[in-house]
Amino acid sequence: MDSEKEKKGEDFPILGCPGSIEIPTQKEQKALERLRTIKKSVRELKERLGKLESNVQEIDHQEISRIKTALEELREDWGKWQQRREQAAADRMVLLGHEKAPTK
Repeated sequence: MDSEKEKKGEDFPILGCPGSIEIPTQKEQKALERLRTIKKSVRELKERLGKLESNVQEIDHQEISRIKTALEELREDWGKWQQRREQAAADRMVLLGHEKAPTK
């Protein structure tokens, strides 16, 4: 009978179980949501820019300049959030034991 317990592992407590890990992680979800928001904004701005540039009779140079500046800012934000997403994914891989933590 004791050998049956040993076979089933009933006498061995589980220690250090991290529980379930949400995939993608909260950090990844936050970064992905921000990337989606940025992408949506870029689409809207590019559509507006296209309409402004196609209207040859009434070109609003100030509005075009403002949109191009906003697109550049969004490009920079995209880069930052993309790095955060990549770092969160790397952290998850370490947490899951698929990769080793980088030495600093």
